[in-house]
Amino acid sequence: MEMDRPVRRRCVCGGRGAAARARAETVRFVADSVAGGRMVSEFVREAALLVASEMVTNAVRHTRGPCTLQLAWSREGLDIDVTDTSPNPPCARPPDLAGGGGFGWPVVNLLASEVCVRPAAEGGKTVHVHVPATSPRPTDAA
Repeated sequence: MEMDRPVRRRCVCGGRGAAARARAETVRFVADSVAGGRMVSEFVREAALLVASEMVTNAVRHTRGPCTLQLAWSREGLDIDVTDTSPNPPCARPPDLAGGGGFGWPVVNLLASEVCVRPAAEGGKTVHVHVPATSPRPTDAA
């Protein structure tokens, strides 16, 4: 069955509108996967959009040059990799309630079951995030 094979998609993002391109590519990737018979939970759909957007936004905001977004399915969920030109790993900073950011990296870490940073072969780094097929944390019932 088609779902047994990994499905991958890659796009280069950068500059103005990069986060919107990352979200659009993620939406297409998930929709194509669903059309191909893959079951995708609402959690994975929403988490993938937020994680891809935050990671690309951080790459564009804190590095020079383009970044690459790669999406890939595994049996356990969705892998999202963003490669950029800086060797410096992302770091958490206190949130700025006046609109200066600081919320994205903690949210990425909350939604993911795995987050790691590794050197990229061509220089820079790749930030890898695994979004599990089901929510990694129980939700409170209202």
